[in-house]
Amino acid sequence: MNTSTTFKNARMVMPDEVVLGSLISADGRIAHIDSGNTSAMGAMDLEGDYLLPGLVEMHTDNLERHLMPRPKVYWAELPALLAHDAEIAAAGITTVFDALGVGEADVESLRGSAWTGVLKTLDTCTKQGLLRADHHLHVRCELPAPNTIELFAPFHEHPRLSLISLMDHTPGQRQWENIEHARVYYTGKKGWSQEKFERQVAHAHVLQAEYAHPHRRYFVDYCRTHGIALASHDDTTVAHVQQAHEEGASMSEFPTTVAAAREAHARGLCTVMGGPNVVRGGSHSGNVAAHELARLGLLDILSSDYVPGSMLSAAVRLVSDEVLTLPQAIATVTRTPALATGLADRGALAVGLRADLIQVRMAVLPDGARHAVVRAVWREGQRVL
Repeated sequence: MNTSTTFKNARMVMPDEVVLGSLISADGRIAHIDSGNTSAMGAMDLEGDYLLPGLVEMHTDNLERHLMPRPKVYWAELPALLAHDAEIAAAGITTVFDALGVGEADVESLRGSAWTGVLKTLDTCTKQGLLRADHHLHVRCELPAPNTIELFAPFHEHPRLSLISLMDHTPGQRQWENIEHARVYYTGKKGWSQEKFERQVAHAHVLQAEYAHPHRRYFVDYCRTHGIALASHDDTTVAHVQQAHEEGASMSEFPTTVAAAREAHARGLCTVMGGPNVVRGGSHSGNVAAHELARLGLLDILSSDYVPGSMLSAAVRLVSDEVLTLPQAIATVTRTPALATGLADRGALAVGLRADLIQVRMAVLPDGARHAVVRAVWREGQRVL
């Protein structure tokens, strides 16, 4: 259904400035942008609220959280997907890369089991027009797991697969360079006993030695032959980034050190950091703070990671702290992730791009802090929230 909507009295966050004016969407695209007021009949008055491009989220674990809300507790696929989609839209995200992990020795975990049912549910909901956001797939491949390639099979040639990231969570390196941080995570979130943690750590290095290299070669080759974007994960050293660059990666997700982030920039890889890292003031794993990378000019993309609402909150926090301008901060959650994942048709307020739009009001809290409140969301000109 083709529709035309005129928005007036909007603080439009453009690529380089904020402009008070009007915008017209028609047939799912941005048709016209103008500064100043408009006399168009029936225009939607945003009353000075901000009008932003819809957020583009390229790494969220949120669907996994809805599918398994507690350890070993499975939720039905349809309600889990719909709840995830609603939460994503409410956060202002109009394009989402659902990050699904493949590869884990524990067959009772999500990442140790097949994703066939989830993919069928996603396809069905899309065909029936049940989803608010535009869903893509980001497959996170755990390289040392024996069953990673086997569990990747349902994603092979899937039309929604747009991004693959290479992970290695072997304790003692990358994200878990500090063993004690790993211990807190696995005994806390995963519910492992101290004995199981020690046993798994000892066995992890055996698995890494046997499987990590051949699995890495398989997925790098798959991305090259299928035109899939490739991301490295938890780069810690310059050598990690150099290897990712040689393999064709376009993104370095969650670099754990300034040195890795610098090398990523030097080699043209976009750096991706988590919104929760910014909002909380640091990494839950004890690694480099996203705020520090932003101050150094080494932060390109913000991801919600495990809290959908953190994308917009983190962008506003970086503006409030005078680290980035508002257009710069919004670019980290819109245009830059869109381009990095090959979606050049969205992510900015510009004529001809998709009319993926969000209306945002800035609330001022009692302590003076500003918080972005999503008031409405449009995807391709259609209001979805």
